[in-house]
Amino acid sequence: MWRLSGLIMTLGMKKRFYYAVRAGRKPGVYANWDECKEQVDKFPCASFKKFATEEDAWSFVGTVPSNSQAASTGDAVAVYTDGCCSGNGRKRAQAGIGVYWGPGHSLNLSERLPGRQTNQRAEIIAACRAIEQAKELNVEKLVIFTDSMFTINGITKWIKSWKSNGWKLSSGGSVINKEDFERLDKLTSGINIEWMHVPGHAGFTGNEAADSLAKEGASKPPC
Repeated sequence: MWRLSGLIMTLGMKKRFYYAVRAGRKPGVYANWDECKEQVDKFPCASFKKFATEEDAWSFVGTVPSNSQAASTGDAVAVYTDGCCSGNGRKRAQAGIGVYWGPGHSLNLSERLPGRQTNQRAEIIAACRAIEQAKELNVEKLVIFTDSMFTINGITKWIKSWKSNGWKLSSGGSVINKEDFERLDKLTSGINIEWMHVPGHAGFTGNEAADSLAKEGASKPPC
C-alpha cells in the first residue's frame, strides 16, 4: 500500500519541502530527499519533483496521462473518486458519484447514483466506474485516491471474511452493500490496483475536484 510518510517538524527558519514521487518504487509524498531517493534511485523512468506545499505535491502524484497515453503507458495511472449523498439515510436522499482524472480531462465523470441512495454506495460505485473506464483504456496499473476508508477496507480486508462467512457480518447480520462490493471485487480482477486514502475536505485538489463532480451528479435526475 502506498503511504504518506510521517512529516517531520522542522526547526528554526529552514523551509519545509515536499517530495512527490509519481513513478517510483512507492509513489507518494515524502518529507525529505533521503526518503524520496529510496523510491527513485535507479528506478527506470522515475518521475519525481520537489514542492513547497503538500497540496501541490499530491496534485503532481495524481497527474494522469492524456487519453492517448493512458492505454500505452507503463507507469501507474492515478484517479480520484468520491461519492456524496444529501439527506443520507432519509427517504428523499440524493446521491452522486465523481471520478476525476485531471484538469479538463474528457474522462472526468459526474453521475447520479442509480438505485439505493446512500453515501457508502456512492463511494463504492464511484470506484467501480473509475475501474471500468481504466479497463476500457487498457490501463494495467491504476491508483485510486479516495477519502473512503470504508471502501478501501471493504475491498482489501473485510471482503475475504464476508465471502467465507456467506456475506454475513461477525454480528450475524447481512452485509448491506453486498451487491456493490461484489461488483467492485469482480472489476478488480485483471488489473493492478493500489488504493490510496486521502483525507476528505482537506484541500487536496484531486479530492476536491472529485467531490465537486459527485455533488453535481447528486443534483441530476434519478437514473
